[in-house]
Amino acid sequence: MSAHPLSGAFLGAQAIDPTMFDPALANPTVADQPITYRPAMRRPGLEADAVIRQHLPLVRRIAWHVHGSMSSLIEVEDLVQVGLVALVEAAASFEERGVEFGHYLKSRLRGAMIDELRRQATTTRGAMRRRRQYSEAVAALSQSARHAPTDEAVAEKLGISVERLRADYKTAEAVRMEAIDDVYSDDLPWFADDTPDAFDQLAESDLRDALIAAIAALPEREALVIQLYYVEELNLEEIGQVLGVGAARVCQIKSTAHARLKKALASER
Repeated sequence: MSAHPLSGAFLGAQAIDPTMFDPALANPTVADQPITYRPAMRRPGLEADAVIRQHLPLVRRIAWHVHGSMSSLIEVEDLVQVGLVALVEAAASFEERGVEFGHYLKSRLRGAMIDELRRQATTTRGAMRRRRQYSEAVAALSQSARHAPTDEAVAEKLGISVERLRADYKTAEAVRMEAIDDVYSDDLPWFADDTPDAFDQLAESDLRDALIAAIAALPEREALVIQLYYVEELNLEEIGQVLGVGAARVCQIKSTAHARLKKALASER
């Protein structure tokens, strides 16, 4: 028996070309394993902070570009805030996939700002397009004629009638929302009201004396409920605490007082 019993088993075997060798054939479990996607390592916190600081000027530059080319209905600082949020999210979620972070960030910033403009839009896209066409026509005619163009000239430039120009183009302004506290003033005419208030109307009517007499003729508890409810502006629970009864009982007393007052005032007419 040979000292190496297995050596004779490979005498007739063919030589293997190393360049044609497939490891998966030698280890079938490797070929059976599915190809999986492993995301790249997230940026460390310090590196993400550095990326954010590096691209802060880009946020403001894109905000000014979007503000100037698309809409003036939103403050540029609001767009900057939207861009800062998008920058932080992009720095935290960016993965190396053959795309530079700068190119990825530009599209992310611009998309976030445009989405914000769409959420706050107060006019339709058609109106915005007509308004833009009107502005471009006015600018072109003003530059060539050296003066403000007439409606007829602008309508001819756009290829529409003057009536449609005035109805659909010149009036295609977006609604601008402003806080009431910023524009309200007692001296402004559109906030003035010449109508007398309810107290003045009651004081000038003949029913005032009759109402005073009717309230004075009410029982003490009913008159007290009317005074607390209409003069002191207490609710039913608060009146009940004053009288030491529940809110349901106060409601009954008030209803009875109303019925007495209606009857007294009806008899005066």
